[in-house]
Amino acid sequence: MSKTNLKKYTKELTKAQLEEQVLLLYDKFPAVKIYYDFVFNPNERKLANDARVKIAQEYFPNSAKKPKLRRSIAQKLLKHYISLGVDPFVIADLMLFSIEIAQSYTADKPSKQEAFYKSMLLASQQALAFMSEQGILYEFKARLLKICIESVEQNWPNKYAFDAMAASFD
Repeated sequence: MSKTNLKKYTKELTKAQLEEQVLLLYDKFPAVKIYYDFVFNPNERKLANDARVKIAQEYFPNSAKKPKLRRSIAQKLLKHYISLGVDPFVIADLMLFSIEIAQSYTADKPSKQEAFYKSMLLASQQALAFMSEQGILYEFKARLLKICIESVEQNWPNKYAFDAMAASFD
């Protein structure tokens, strides 16, 4: 159904019928419930804290489990928060946090997987692009530079790409 057809359909409905449809969607689809829960109670601080905990668990689990080091967990959360319309400052902070926590982990236990380092570079480039697009790069420039410097200090295999990214800020 196209947007035009949907508009025609909703105009034909009475207010009560439209309310009933929205309630049905709310009950039937969890994504709709999550959306409306956020719209009516946009507790971004709680969302950010929950995300930080989930991301940190990937690198520093509470139990004796082995760290999984999955960037995909952070990516899913960020994609979800972007779709909800969470403040770009919160999203940018989480983007950088996911890289910083990974660097905290590799400071003690360097990863042997080249894909891990490629993934962190991609995450950094995506964060840079997002912040530039949102016009908030200046507010996060120091943290991005610190990430670049840390990758060089930890001797990451792609440290030159991070170095080039840092040079592009000037």
